[in-house]
Amino acid sequence: MEKLTNKEEEIMHVLWRLEKAFVKDVLAEIKDDKPHYNTLSTIIRNLEDKGYVAYNAYGKTHQYFPIVSKEDYRKRFMNVAIDNYFNNSYKNMVSFFAKEEKISVAELKEIIALIEKEK
Repeated sequence: MEKLTNKEEEIMHVLWRLEKAFVKDVLAEIKDDKPHYNTLSTIIRNLEDKGYVAYNAYGKTHQYFPIVSKEDYRKRFMNVAIDNYFNNSYKNMVSFFAKEEKISVAELKEIIALIEKEK
């Protein structure tokens, strides 16, 4: 699975939310830094080339839909991020978020309870 650019990832989030959409539908969902229609069409075709989306053809128009789930994408790239930035250590990752005050003690306790429940 090839890494996506920030713009491709933004488009995938729209497609995951809409489930299927024409280019004009995706364009309508983009709030900031709206690309030109042709640029967006090219980005979506690149997503198709990378194996993230497929389409149903209706004459000359294509309705696109994701073929990689958001969950599969998240798993793949969270693992890469943890490997690249935290030396493949979940402990280092959680510690980082605790130091940055992005996770509270209550949330950490909740995570521990979830882990203990799974055992």
